[in-house]
Amino acid sequence: MGLPGSFLTLIQILGSRGYRYLVQSARPFTSVSIPLGRSKDRDVLADRARRAEALGIDAVFVTDHPAPPTSWLESSGHPTLDPFVALSFIAAATTTLRVHTNLLVLPYRHPLATAKAVASLDSLSHGRLILGVGVGYLAEEFAALGLDVDERGAMMEDALIAMRQAWKGEPFGQHDTVVAPVPAQHPHPPIWVGGNSRAAMRRAVRFGQGWSPMPSPKSAASFLGTPGIESVDDLGARIAILHEIAAAEGRTDQLDVAVIPTSLSGFAHGASISDTDVLEEIVALRSVGATALVVSLPDDSWDDRIEWLANKVLAKI
Repeated sequence: MGLPGSFLTLIQILGSRGYRYLVQSARPFTSVSIPLGRSKDRDVLADRARRAEALGIDAVFVTDHPAPPTSWLESSGHPTLDPFVALSFIAAATTTLRVHTNLLVLPYRHPLATAKAVASLDSLSHGRLILGVGVGYLAEEFAALGLDVDERGAMMEDALIAMRQAWKGEPFGQHDTVVAPVPAQHPHPPIWVGGNSRAAMRRAVRFGQGWSPMPSPKSAASFLGTPGIESVDDLGARIAILHEIAAAEGRTDQLDVAVIPTSLSGFAHGASISDTDVLEEIVALRSVGATALVVSLPDDSWDDRIEWLANKVLAKI
């Protein structure tokens, strides 16, 4: 259920030249979850975004679930706000904090509508958007949106091709379509492609500036639709595959690898984890090629945990 072939023939895949490697400093670039669905007070959301910025956190992220099933919400899921609305609100409340979709499910929306929303957010935030994207996995959510979950990979690639063409700001297609304004970042915001599979890594190499794997048990591979990554060794093996794919595709610039430390993920919520445990995991992750951290903090203790993360963990790196 991808874009019509006649449309795709008019689109050329852009190279990823012109990008500087996003992660430059000794301390890893860090993006942190920010509570949305359970925060009814908009002032709390703005205050938390400004607090993250003041603590030196690089970015905050939101997820994307427009129409999830009740069964998911009652088990492992969480309420969400629309990512573009939420991140626009956060960007307006801050000045330097980057805003991050982690992950925007590209098959859920028409690619030209997404291209417009991305360009608008990047323009209004003065180039602070990081576009994390994924294929999605909830079959019930695809069905609710009138989409075929089995077509999500093809839809994802069609969307990436169309969006990158649209961000040129030039007429294209049989209707001389124009999407304007273009993003503030040239040629577009950095794209971090999520997923643990070879297909996800190929998309990162062909279309993106980074790869966003996630820790997950191998037993959940069928439900999540992506191979499990259970250890630092597993991650290192997948990064080696990423480099092999990049070499085969002729990609010579360095990709960001934005990883979720298990000790700072949803799997660790409620567990007793020491500062030392977290620091040791971060060192190990960086030793196998991780360049950025994506951190999930529990909603009910977010205010305390963001202080802990900044002052007890990141300050010691």
